Amino acid sequence: MKNKKILSLLLVLILMATTLTACKTKENNEPIVQTEGNSQPREINEDIKEEYGITLTDETVSFVDGRGEEVTLNKNPEKVVVIYNSYLDIWMKNGGKVIGKLEDSVGQEVIPGTDDAEIVGALGSISLEKILALNPDLVVLISTQKSQMELVPSFEENNIPFIAMEYYVKEDYFKLARLFSALNEREDLYEENVLNVKNEIDSIIDKSPKDKENKVLIMMASAKSVTARGSESTVGEMLKDLKTINIADTSNDMLSDKNFSIEKILEEDPDFIFVQTTGNDMDKVMERIKEDVESNPAWASLSAVKNDRYVILPKDLYMFKPNHRYAEAYEGLAKILYPEVFK
Repeated sequence: MKNKKILSLLLVLILMATTLTACKTKENNEPIVQTEGNSQPREINEDIKEEYGITLTDETVSFVDGRGEEVTLNKNPEKVVVIYNSYLDIWMKNGGKVIGKLEDSVGQEVIPGTDDAEIVGALGSISLEKILALNPDLVVLISTQKSQMELVPSFEENNIPFIAMEYYVKEDYFKLARLFSALNEREDLYEENVLNVKNEIDSIIDKSPKDKENKVLIMMASAKSVTARGSESTVGEMLKDLKTINIADTSNDMLSDKNFSIEKILEEDPDFIFVQTTGNDMDKVMERIKEDVESNPAWASLSAVKNDRYVILPKDLYMFKPNHRYAEAYEGLAKILYPEVFK
């Protein structure tokens, strides 16, 4: 009997030791999750660390830029100049600070936290001298604008690190937000500005009717011209995701950023016409639309016009990049396309 008691006691001790070891192992292996009131960024898993081709070490961030070049930058730059306002918005939303920026764009919301930044020019007239005088440790620019890329050799000559990225569709925004949050070590903001936005967009797309194929036309109007946009554009991608057919995609370049064929539009007779406007003088933009488009007697015969589906889109969501408001932009279009579903 005594031996049995000793054996039972040993078994209990072994079980207790095993349980404690398992608990300790689990405790050590679980990621740190940010809770309400905890100001420390949460630790993310390895898959997220390498999303969008961006890799992290303790001190650096590596990525492929808009030129196709591999770039490695130090984390937490302190003297940053951003010379594209849509990027400035993303940078600030993902934990960044700036010492230099461009003039605020007309019609664009003022970006919080940038009031004290030095103005280094406007979008069409950037001062290289003012940028160099600030002695930045990082310059952020857009790779698809020739005038900005012409500044790159000067940055290289002066050993100034720079980020040159493109931005056409939502994946480009997600990559930028991922890159900026990584550089500023703000993984919590990556979750807020990318992961949550992604989920909201997916929910809107999933809710969109699958059995409708509305034909759409996207017009881009300025004081000088009216052109068309296909599904490769920011608004074009959103409309494609929402199950529409863009008539520019199959127009054999009759509807593009260079051509605008009224005859092709009349032939296709789109169900919806969406108009993006660019420029500071909206009166001149509307005059251009009337002169180049609405003055054609056949324009009023289009289904979109007759059914009040000829829509001027607000600039803040559909001309400027929507960024963290991407889900709001999707929902705005969904409400126009499917009012019976999105109320």
